[in-house]
Amino acid sequence: MTVTEKARTAQRDLPQRDRRQPTTAPRATDHPGGPGAKDRILTTANKLFYHEGIRAVGVDRLINESSVTKATFYKHFGAKETLVVSYVQLRHEATREFLTELTATTSDTVRALHAIVDNIVEQVRSRDFRGCAFINAATEFPDGHSPVREVVSAHRDWYTAFIADLFRRIGHTMPGDAADEFVLLRDGTMSGGYSSDPIAASAALQRCVRRLLAEAGA
Repeated sequence: MTVTEKARTAQRDLPQRDRRQPTTAPRATDHPGGPGAKDRILTTANKLFYHEGIRAVGVDRLINESSVTKATFYKHFGAKETLVVSYVQLRHEATREFLTELTATTSDTVRALHAIVDNIVEQVRSRDFRGCAFINAATEFPDGHSPVREVVSAHRDWYTAFIADLFRRIGHTMPGDAADEFVLLRDGTMSGGYSSDPIAASAALQRCVRRLLAEAGA
């Protein structure tokens, strides 16, 4: 499996641990609180929150499309915001797993950075792309101290540090600054690619990253 294929798998709507679930979800009357109920709720939230927006999706719909009872939903998550935190955390874990595996399977750091860019481009140009899940979540929760924003901030801190380490490995004299610029480019590509022209946005990302790499002589 190529790096791009692994990225696509990690970032699909269905979490990795749910791959064993049947393709047809059980009805609410079929063991609604049984094994897999929590994962079904999270899988449903992952799909609906990303494609339709967090606040636009109500608890009743989550319960109905997850094929669970209301009691089961509240047993596992207690409140919608708890589920939102789990959703953002799931997205973080998928990204971390992909990037960690990518760098572990290649000794060429420049190639790894290009693979990350290629993955961003693939996401932006895909038909079901709805922007950056983390930026979207932050937009819907304006309180910077909310649990959701805390998870988003933790993810972005981790992502920036991860990219900085890659620039450090290739000998960039200011890896932290390079990482900040890379993340800004990534954010702009995600936002511009969704709201406007994905081809132009992703092409601009590729050009700018090549300049960043050139600063390190890569």
